Amino acid sequence: MLAQNHPTSADRERPESSSLIADVEQELSVLLRRSRSASMQLARRVHPEMDAAGYALISQIEQGTSAGGPGVRASDVAQALGLDKSTVSRGLTQLESLGLIERVGDPDDGRARLLRLTDSGAASFGAMRTQRRAQFRAILNRWDPPDLADLARLLSRLNSDLS
Repeated sequence: MLAQNHPTSADRERPESSSLIADVEQELSVLLRRSRSASMQLARRVHPEMDAAGYALISQIEQGTSAGGPGVRASDVAQALGLDKSTVSRGLTQLESLGLIERVGDPDDGRARLLRLTDSGAASFGAMRTQRRAQFRAILNRWDPPDLADLARLLSRLNSDLS
């Protein structure tokens, strides 16, 4: 979601910025379209019946348990992804039926259930992630280190401004 800031006189768009902003918007549109397509392809690498939404869910669960934690709450997954709990619940049911995730008891709260990847889900996700990282490495190894540092810094700034 874009931040809704009201510009002050110091923040008003300069005429020379208008074309640059249009260029950035165009390139971001291309990147987002490619990202949606890539998410679908990545999802299919994890499981042939998984969709892009499932990929986002399984990625969030993996991220939340990668430090060795017992699992993550569905409500935390929904909040992290900015999705409605019912939408997340339907997606989690699909991932569970595909054998990619499981629900386990929360050791800190006997009433709660946590989500974690099954062994099969973790193996499939790990193989896909290894392949994806190799592809990124092959592309970005052609870039100069200062350009990579600039890209990382600017993407971080953009993500921060968009939150």
